[in-house]
Amino acid sequence: MAVRVGVEEEFHVLDLESGRLVPGADAVLGRLRRPGFKPELQRSAVEWNSRVHTSLEALRADLAGARRQLDAAASPLGLAVAAAGTVPFARLTPGDPTPDPRYRTMAEEYRRVSDEHLVCSAQVHVDIPDRDTAVRVMCAVSPWLPPLLALSASSPFWMGADTGYASWRTMLWQRWPTAGPVGCFPSAADYDAAVADLIRGGTISDPGMVYYDLRPSDHQRTLELRICDACPRTETVVLVAGLYRALVEDARLRLERGDQVCDGRHEWLRAATWRAARTGLEGPLVDPDTRLAAPAPVVLRGMLRRLRPALEACGDWDTVRLLMTETLARGSAAHRLRRIAEVHGLRAAVDTVVAETRGETGRRPAPAPVRRPVAAAATTTVRGPMASGPVEAIGG
Repeated sequence: MAVRVGVEEEFHVLDLESGRLVPGADAVLGRLRRPGFKPELQRSAVEWNSRVHTSLEALRADLAGARRQLDAAASPLGLAVAAAGTVPFARLTPGDPTPDPRYRTMAEEYRRVSDEHLVCSAQVHVDIPDRDTAVRVMCAVSPWLPPLLALSASSPFWMGADTGYASWRTMLWQRWPTAGPVGCFPSAADYDAAVADLIRGGTISDPGMVYYDLRPSDHQRTLELRICDACPRTETVVLVAGLYRALVEDARLRLERGDQVCDGRHEWLRAATWRAARTGLEGPLVDPDTRLAAPAPVVLRGMLRRLRPALEACGDWDTVRLLMTETLARGSAAHRLRRIAEVHGLRAAVDTVVAETRGETGRRPAPAPVRRPVAAAATTTVRGPMASGPVEAIGG
């Protein structure tokens, strides 16, 4: 049976006129009728869960369709949605989380970390036979996650300034107590025991707050990738999903053959993740094979060659090879946005993210007519269905 893949995307909600982050998620969600859309920790973000797919082309169509629906819901309100790790004109609004008891508790417990959680990610779920296999596959896949982060890097700006990083979202995200590399566990029972210890110790309140870069789902037979920025272009999400599915399948097959898939040493992964967040595709990465610095294109092309059998088995080789070639030629979203901002200013970078999220390329989007004040939109009650799709929320 073909291995299925699903994606969870998060989107910032912006004022279309100013490009500023605003708490307009309720208003946007109130205009949506398609299942899979839901709120996030902060009222300035909307989450969407894809259907599950066996083909990357079907996944791409699903992604594009959801983005069109979001844009159609947001534009008449004078709002826009933007898929990026951070947006340039974020602003802190303490005490403004989504009015949900769990989110309120998180805001009270984690304070500034929660207040500054103005970030969006793209998460990928891949089928896995059982939780023991999922936990063992984590060891084999974890070294290859920083290159996937580099592919997705889209957050060079924070609070109106260039951070010097390709993924500042990563630096903000790693302040949560359970964020970062997952480490090695011999079985699902050992992993679950570690999570139970975190809950008993009061560090987190429930298993949904395990924010490792990789984790087995609590309620589905999937392994979830959590390291990536939200991506302006759907093609980048599809590329990451294809590579991740191949990584999981490659590791699973190696386990079945009895190959050694991990040496138990993951202490270098946090540094490798920092390196990927710092320079994205435009600088060196830590090569998972040698654990030495190497140019990002060299590491990613080596990854592609390594995964070719798994990609071919999934029917993804041609698609992923083409998308990889295009992505390496174009550069990371962080690099593109930084160059645009240097020439045209930060507002032009915002317009570019909005346009690419809509599926437009090569031009800045024209503002849509404002039919409702943003302040009013931000307090609209959610009326549409917000059923969860095949994947989990970032908050759990």
